[in-house]
Amino acid sequence: MFRIGLTAAVFLLLSSSASRAQDRTSITPRKRPSLPAAATRAINLRYDVRLVQVPVTVTDARGLPKIDLPRDAFRIFEDDVERPISSFMLDDAPISATLVFDSSRSMKPRMADARAGVEQFLRTALPGDDFSLVRFSDRAEILTKFTTDPDVLLRELNSVEARGWTALFDAVCLGAHQVRKGANQRRVVVVFSDGGDNNSRYSESELLSVLRESDVEVNAISMIEKPRTLERLAEETGGRAYWVRKIEDLPEAVEALSRQIRSEYVLGYSPAAFANDGKYHRVRIEVKPPDGTQRLRTSWRRGYLAPGE
Repeated sequence: MFRIGLTAAVFLLLSSSASRAQDRTSITPRKRPSLPAAATRAINLRYDVRLVQVPVTVTDARGLPKIDLPRDAFRIFEDDVERPISSFMLDDAPISATLVFDSSRSMKPRMADARAGVEQFLRTALPGDDFSLVRFSDRAEILTKFTTDPDVLLRELNSVEARGWTALFDAVCLGAHQVRKGANQRRVVVVFSDGGDNNSRYSESELLSVLRESDVEVNAISMIEKPRTLERLAEETGGRAYWVRKIEDLPEAVEALSRQIRSEYVLGYSPAAFANDGKYHRVRIEVKPPDGTQRLRTSWRRGYLAPGE
């Protein structure tokens, strides 16, 4: 079985902090490699594709999850060929989330609001959820390992200060690697940001390659600036990117994101040919709204990389 959807949770929040613990893991900016290290490791995986499971989130015009849709409201296509849905369920299992907090200099006027957004997200934790914390500015580093106690993360955030440049892509790579250590199968990446990247060793295209092979979902909340890069990462991996135009809208955006992450359908299907061809296969989901329902918004991972021989 190969799951291509929401199996990794990373919460990226822009913040800053100095390194204080000797055992922290970090990514230091350097010359860009020809091939991302994470992608090289993933190539060593070998498995047969017999069942593809696609987590899908559906929201209404207000951004609220639509969780009462029947199986026949969905259609699924692989490489533009429709496939019959062989399994269908609404998944509310616990999540593992790595919160990636941006502490670059541009976040200084919004640090208190960003911390409040993180706290609000953590307070929505359900039994079985676990969390870890990554922060980044000039470089990305792991501040806390996985824990079920949100207060551990909040104590670390209280000492974080805003300074330096923005290594956003490196932070997503580190978060995607870290979240695999979570206890739950459902794992998520969520990005809280106010801008782009200006100090990473990875490019956007290299990051997308890593995310495709890592089976990680990226979500994002961007403060002030429209998150075009984060929108691309979220769309490709099945997540959502929210644009907070005014700081007072941040709580509503965090609540909508939390609801969406915890309310997803999982559609299963068998590929037309059981070929371990090592190719990237595109997936498309179509949803028919119930009669009298306004247009729905659907998010899903856009494809999967099949294993090689």
